Amino acid sequence: MAPDPPEPEELPACCRDVVTEYSREILKFGELLFQLLSEALGLKPDHLKEMGCAEGVNLLYNYYPACPQPELTLGTTQHADVGFISLLVQDHIGGLQVLHRDHWVDVPPDSEGIVVNIANLLQVMSNDRALVKSVGPRASVVAFFGVGYASGSRVYGPIEELVSEENPPRYRKTTVEDFLTQSYKQGLNGMSFLDNLRLVAD
Repeated sequence: MAPDPPEPEELPACCRDVVTEYSREILKFGELLFQLLSEALGLKPDHLKEMGCAEGVNLLYNYYPACPQPELTLGTTQHADVGFISLLVQDHIGGLQVLHRDHWVDVPPDSEGIVVNIANLLQVMSNDRALVKSVGPRASVVAFFGVGYASGSRVYGPIEELVSEENPPRYRKTTVEDFLTQSYKQGLNGMSFLDNLRLVAD
């Protein structure tokens, strides 16, 4: 939906208006989040926006019909989002899980809330700094704030203001194209490209 949104006629007529309106509002919300995240990192409010974090947005709408035999079905494989942030809206049924201390934990659904996920590229930029089913059908909407191959030559790494002698860079710099290509390639093998970028062991 950004930076080059589709023409209205490219969207299904049944959801054209709501998708257009939702995209406009989620872009505003994303820009506000990047301001808050910048401030939480001790940076000026427009720092992350100026770095291009709010330029690219892809929307993914999921609809899962009720499954009579969920034990025979594979869900989405484990993965990490590769952009800056992902904003997830779930219905009352949910389905999102996070890996915490080697255990998968359900994220309780809140049909009036938005789950904010810090994605891999923002993790690199923040230098690891801490930032604040058998029923159905169920639905979710995800807005991925990231960059596309159009920005392939742009280089990202730990933000200089977040690096010091006491807090050295934990990741090497990478181009967007290399980051996306390697992340998708290694994601298919269940590996994380972050491990290849890491300079400082945990």
